[in-house]
Amino acid sequence: MDKTLSNFSLDLFSLRGKVAIVTGASKGLGQAYAVALAKVGAKIFVATHSNDWQETEKLLKETDAEYYFYEADLTDKSKIDDLVKTCVDHFGTVDILVNNAGTIVRDPIIDYKDENYEKVISINQHAVYYLSQRVAKQMVKQQSGKIINIASMLSFQGGKFVPPYTASKHAVVGLTKAFANELAVEGIQVNAIAPGYVKTNNTAPIREDEKRNEEILSQIPAAKWAEPYDLMGAVVYLASPASDYVNGHVLAVDGGWLAR
Repeated sequence: MDKTLSNFSLDLFSLRGKVAIVTGASKGLGQAYAVALAKVGAKIFVATHSNDWQETEKLLKETDAEYYFYEADLTDKSKIDDLVKTCVDHFGTVDILVNNAGTIVRDPIIDYKDENYEKVISINQHAVYYLSQRVAKQMVKQQSGKIINIASMLSFQGGKFVPPYTASKHAVVGLTKAFANELAVEGIQVNAIAPGYVKTNNTAPIREDEKRNEEILSQIPAAKWAEPYDLMGAVVYLASPASDYVNGHVLAVDGGWLAR
């Protein structure tokens, strides 16, 4: 592409003809990411842990984008291999990976159960590594690609009652930088989005706790929780040619939380 100033246009944000894998897109932020990418032309491969994807399918139909739903347990490495193969077999390639799937279990650290620690780390950290590695092998063949990990405000802070979630989200930032260091020369950009406090099912218990909700709002300069809609522009930017020289970066979309 000729990168003269006169050639800059909104086409740099188009994903027409690109193929995107989005994990955990049956609801919440994953759903928002999938719809955003579809609206700018991408073909969407939705990987979910259950077949409860009717709402996402309805939204994708409205975009006229091509899409494919795939049910997979990302804690099973063999399923990850099959996921990537299925995407390539169906669409011919994979250009974008959004590692959104994740889970959280809240408990005081002294009461935290081993099985819950292992469950959270397996989904939030190990699956990100294995899926990114498998997809990167395909992207290296193409000499192009975008991997977008989902970090958190707890990639920078300790939080309360969520030790494995905090550990995993710190790890996501480390993996983002490590993959970026090795894959940049292959034409692949690896970045992360760190959402602030967003209205999703995962944050419902916090929002319902009046004291905790007030504490959080008092620390957000924007003085409000984000909607999933507020993250849609960020994922399009990091998936598009407009961000081709952005690599190893963590983009906070937090209403100013980290600034305070």
